[in-house]
Amino acid sequence: MALAHAILASLVERPCSGYDLAKQFDGSVGFFWSATHQQIYRELSKLEAQNWIDSEIIPQEGRPDKKLYHVTQEGQQRLLEWIAQPCEPTPIKDDLLVKIFGGYVAQRQTILEELECHRQAHLKKLSRYKVLQRKYFQNPQQLSEQAKFQYLTLLNGMSYETHWIAWCEQAIQLLS
Repeated sequence: MALAHAILASLVERPCSGYDLAKQFDGSVGFFWSATHQQIYRELSKLEAQNWIDSEIIPQEGRPDKKLYHVTQEGQQRLLEWIAQPCEPTPIKDDLLVKIFGGYVAQRQTILEELECHRQAHLKKLSRYKVLQRKYFQNPQQLSEQAKFQYLTLLNGMSYETHWIAWCEQAIQLLS
């Protein structure tokens, strides 16, 4: 997936400024597609040059004017075409797994500490996901069409974090 598609998928929901999009990214699409604010702003310029998005200047008192981006018909068509294309599962690239693979050459305690650090990080992220689930998705069958699709990404994130927590616990137990 290109960053362009992640931005289009976010903007198709509602128009927003680059700043608001970057903040929104941190709490939604950013859970499964990361990008820095600088990358997002650079991509917004490219998308606007391609006529996939358009912008309007909103004057503000006491602050710089706000540039509000929205998806054009061309952009929506490109997003629909991209969604219709099959995609391959993403290959795993994970530093921790490489460390574990060669971990027998290191001090056991070093590996155990790394595993515990990852377990804690996954517990923290799972906790954030559960807060989102309680706040926005209490009755999945009664959600809007849009919210159901967003909820599915949250469920995947929760499964992912749960899997990693269980694996870290198994690894810690095996190596302890």
